[in-house]
Amino acid sequence: MSDKKISSSRKHHLKSLMLAIAKSLLEQEVKDIEVERKRYMSETCQPLSLPGSMQALQELCRELHHKIDVTDEERYDLEMKVNKCAKEIEDLNIKVIDLKGKFKKPVLRKVRMSADQMLGALLGSKHKVSLDLRANLKQVKKEVKEEDKELRDVGDWRKNIEDKAGMGGRKKMFETES
Repeated sequence: MSDKKISSSRKHHLKSLMLAIAKSLLEQEVKDIEVERKRYMSETCQPLSLPGSMQALQELCRELHHKIDVTDEERYDLEMKVNKCAKEIEDLNIKVIDLKGKFKKPVLRKVRMSADQMLGALLGSKHKVSLDLRANLKQVKKEVKEEDKELRDVGDWRKNIEDKAGMGGRKKMFETES
């Protein structure tokens, strides 16, 4: 199969067949879900019968409100249980990461701030402090060492080579060729 190559028209034909089958399966799934929903509603929900008198309607409304309150309480309780479990899971995950010894450090962004801006952010806008770090720096004068003076006197090493180039000027002969 790997030696044979499928032509592009055959590929497109197979692809369209697969899409058609997938579409029919999705449509069938939607129909099945709708049938299941109707079956469930008919089993669990009784058909609504509205009484004719005002007193009976008010009683029905009270009963429905009571059922709504009960369902809301259950929903709230379940939501709180889910939140509590999610928090416990998060705590346990943090403990597992700590036990493994591999703690992911968050990516830090570069922040360009001057010293004055940093102090303003730390101390707040009430305190006006200006910090001139350059004023506190010590002025250092560069001392010239004696060895450096000797090296300067010697000069460029290429000039000294010409003086030391014995060999009857053969060095100049090689320079003219290149």
